[in-house]
Amino acid sequence: MTKKIATRLYLPAVLATGGTVALDAPQAHRLRNVLRLRSGDAVAAFNPRDGEFLSRIAELARSHGALAIETRSRKPKPEADLWLLFAPIKRARHDWLIEKATELGVSAFVPVVTERTQPDRLNSERLAAHAVAAAEQSERLSVPEIREVLPLASVLANWPAARRLVVCDETGGGTPIADALAALAPGAPTALIVGPEGGFTDRELDAFGNLPFVTRAGLGPRVLRAETAALAALAVLQAIAGDWRGARAS
Repeated sequence: MTKKIATRLYLPAVLATGGTVALDAPQAHRLRNVLRLRSGDAVAAFNPRDGEFLSRIAELARSHGALAIETRSRKPKPEADLWLLFAPIKRARHDWLIEKATELGVSAFVPVVTERTQPDRLNSERLAAHAVAAAEQSERLSVPEIREVLPLASVLANWPAARRLVVCDETGGGTPIADALAALAPGAPTALIVGPEGGFTDRELDAFGNLPFVTRAGLGPRVLRAETAALAALAVLQAIAGDWRGARAS
């Protein structure tokens, strides 16, 4: 059995046996000063297009570096097509949500402005950095996309017809989530949406009820914070209709 390499780096550049890939300053700093790696040490380089490759540190300076790409250890393969729609919340909770939802297989984060959304500026670069770190840690090959913030009505008006939207309904009016998700086709394009602090308004819930691609799902008898609701719903979806049904990547 091939030994797992502890250090993984997401590198969007082309990865191919015999090639060399440059490292940017933050990556070089992490390898040199945080992980205390040196020339010749093994690193797993990956991206969704090329897969994952055993690589060696060829150069490592203060502000730059390079990896020598050796053999491919994992081929690219399709991953879950799973979106998470959420209303902006407090900064620290955003960071936690992005990290954990990346581990749970989200492919795109779609921040939306609802009627009760509290204004809070999103730092997309910081959130993207959290997504990269979580992808590296969780052994997935892809890094989820961080979309721009848009009004909920605008997102719904341009919704792709083939994608099911599961609304996490905190009012108790939805179908129990296990029953709602059991009706989904395993692996089909899906999205979850959680409301802001204070939940969705009655007007928003009525609007959801008029859309043919929406399923309203209840998350049990307790009131959950937005980030807790998102992660609970993601875990149930992955267990019932997602990629938890398959084997772990080797």
